[in-house]
Amino acid sequence: MIGVPLVLLHLVAAFFCFSALHTRPGHPGDEDAFFAIKAFAVLTIATEALALLITLAPSHRAALNRWWLAPPIALILTAVVRLVLPV
Repeated sequence: MIGVPLVLLHLVAAFFCFSALHTRPGHPGDEDAFFAIKAFAVLTIATEALALLITLAPSHRAALNRWWLAPPIALILTAVVRLVLPV
C-alpha cells in the first residue's frame, strides 16, 4: 500500500525536475528564471528526500524492493547537478 504515495511523490518531483531542466533564462541577467530554476531544483530535492525517508523507514523496508531507491537517487542527483552547473 505504500507504493501509491511513493509513486505520487516521484511524479511530483519529476515534474519539478523537468521544470528545472527546461527553464531557460531569456537573457544573461534574467534573475526570475535563475530563481525559478533554483526553486524547482530545491523542490525536487525536498520532495525526493521525503520519498527516500519513507522508502528507508524500517517499517517499509521489508515491503519495498531495492529498486524503490532508484527514482529518489536519480532525481536528487539530477537536481543537484542542475543547481551546481551553469545554465
